[in-house]
Amino acid sequence: MSARTRAGRVWLLKSEPEVFSFDELWRAPKRTTSWGGVRNYQARNLLRDELSPGDLVLFYHSSSTPSGVAGVAEVVRGGYPDPTQFDARDPAHDPASTVDEPRWYAVDVRALGALPRFVPLEAMRAERGLAGMVLLQRGSRLSVQPVTPAEARIVLSMGGWKDPRRSP
Repeated sequence: MSARTRAGRVWLLKSEPEVFSFDELWRAPKRTTSWGGVRNYQARNLLRDELSPGDLVLFYHSSSTPSGVAGVAEVVRGGYPDPTQFDARDPAHDPASTVDEPRWYAVDVRALGALPRFVPLEAMRAERGLAGMVLLQRGSRLSVQPVTPAEARIVLSMGGWKDPRRSP
């Protein structure tokens, strides 16, 4: 897992901008939303057990041209049962989940700011200090990924992030 920083851990959360973009998070009430709808057991375990209030989030636009880190957020509420699993009208509905035995979890995240410069995937691939980053490993498709503090510093620097209270 990722190492702890002063504010907690650092995570990369992926979202397709056509589904939910950083701009939409920024426009959300209180710049906060539930991060749910994830239907992968490994990602579920991280959401349920690892992400905690104060953890920093790199908001990554996936399956887009280009893909990359668009903004910075923080976890404001740790893992709780994802309400979408109980809603039969929601595409993420899971009829096997029950309120007494939920299968899927969500966290709440709050936008801290858009990066002054979008950090494309190709630029991250070219950065030597990011060679070990989970995102850049072959076959890595998980929508919730740990990021080391050193990797976060590099990505934030590439993006022009200057907020010293949030820099790991």
